[in-house]
Amino acid sequence: MQNSPISVFGAGSWGTALAAVLARHGIDTLLWGRDAAAIETMRTTRQNARYLGAIDLPESLQYTSSLAEAAARRLWLIVTPSHAFRDLLEESALRAAHPDGVAWATKGFEPGSGRFLHEVAASLLPVGTPLAVVTGPSFAREVAIGLPTAVTVHSDESGFADQIASYLHGPAFRAYTGSDMIGAELGGAMKNVLAVATGVADGMQLGLNARAGMITRGLNEMLRVCVAIGGKPETIMGLAGVGDLVLTCTGDLSRNRRLGLALGRGVGLQQAVREIGQVVESVQTVNEVMRIARRHRIELPITEQVQRVLAEEITPQEGLKCLLAREQKPEYPEYLFR
Repeated sequence: MQNSPISVFGAGSWGTALAAVLARHGIDTLLWGRDAAAIETMRTTRQNARYLGAIDLPESLQYTSSLAEAAARRLWLIVTPSHAFRDLLEESALRAAHPDGVAWATKGFEPGSGRFLHEVAASLLPVGTPLAVVTGPSFAREVAIGLPTAVTVHSDESGFADQIASYLHGPAFRAYTGSDMIGAELGGAMKNVLAVATGVADGMQLGLNARAGMITRGLNEMLRVCVAIGGKPETIMGLAGVGDLVLTCTGDLSRNRRLGLALGRGVGLQQAVREIGQVVESVQTVNEVMRIARRHRIELPITEQVQRVLAEEITPQEGLKCLLAREQKPEYPEYLFR
């Protein structure tokens, strides 16, 4: 099968890293960014110094700040923050285009509505456009350097999942496939909230036992939500769930973990976000997760306390006290895996 040219929308750390992977694999890849000056600097230096430092990008990678040029390609990979996902798809150049397929490596929900991104995409793209989500445990800097990474591509259309996975798959980048878009998107979004909780525990120096407990009980919360909304438990037990959860909760390259670390050390929310200097998805995502939980009447004690801490209703210490005061109960409800 001949590879079609692909446009990657979003020249931040993750968009640039994925564009580099595609270009290294011989895919005709065009990286779009809104900032024309930044794109021109990347073109001349072959680096994205702002987000990735002095990492050389492939010579074959192409760059543009023209949405019309990027939209003209028949395959799209969107890698913007979740709050910008709808705005990008509503741009006139994209609304006028008819892509053969659209994938995204964006993690989160549509702010305000709480809709999954596949729902947003389906409502804005031409009817019948194949859709796919790329997710899994992957720090952009390690991918850009070429360190081994594994992700998963989920789509309702197996052929499109296979196509995107084949573009990404290479010597140092494994791409698996699946068909559970809702579970894959939930895992990619919810792990950011739980990374804040784990970061808070580590920032408060509560020890490795507490970290392991927080991750495991956080996984329990992800499973409960996944089952309630019709996702597959095995998705949460794979790369899109536990894989991404472990990475984001334990790796200091995670912006959400770093936010939690700062809060646990007593730094104020606004100052912590300023010091990180990039979008911290959990600040918005936690509200959408709790919206889903209340709709389905699911208890999410860790997520609820993260929401209260990020709303500055309580301190991290008060949130911990609430969690430790909960009654003893079975680890899993009997119905979970039925």
